[in-house]
This record gives sequence, C-alpha cells and structure tokens, in this order.
Amino acid sequence: MNDSDAADILSALGNEKRLQVFRLLVRAGRDGMNVGDIQLRTAIPASTLAHHIATLTRAGLVSQDRVGRETICQANYETMQTVFDFMTEQCCAGVEPLADAG
Repeated sequence: MNDSDAADILSALGNEKRLQVFRLLVRAGRDGMNVGDIQLRTAIPASTLAHHIATLTRAGLVSQDRVGRETICQANYETMQTVFDFMTEQCCAGVEPLADAG
C-alpha cells in the first residue's frame, strides 16, 4: 500500500452515507447483505445508494455477488485491514527533529 492507494480508500469512506453503508456491511459479516436490505436500513434512495456502493466497490472496500435476482454486497475485510495497518505501521516510531534553519 502507498499513500495514493490509502488516500483513495479513505476518500471513499469520507462521505457520511458511504461510511454508514460500509459500517452496516461490516456488522453484517461475511455473508453480506442484499442491496434492498441496505436501502431499507439506511433509507438512502436506490439510485444514490447504487452510486455509493459503486464508489466503495471501486475503492476495493466492498465486493458484490449476484445470487439469483439479488445483489449481495460484502465488506472487504482484507482491504480494510490493509489500510488500517498502513495507517498505524509507524505508530509511536517518533519523528526526526527539524534541522536548524540557521
């Protein structure tokens, strides 16, 4: 993971409704949830929800599977973990002091 990839992923979560959808899918677990149930639970209009899910999918945070006539969305835990690991990999490592400007 690099800064650009992390920024893209975090940007996808930078919208309140997309964050709401992603957190719902995380709670749903590995089985995921069909789009209709997501819409009912979030009260996001269907066309807007489709846009939000597409953004999360492009960022690698959500995957979709067709099961008959349903579209099932699942949180991508691997992407979530990778970005969180990237964000914390240098936690408490310290920073170099600034060079004297004089």
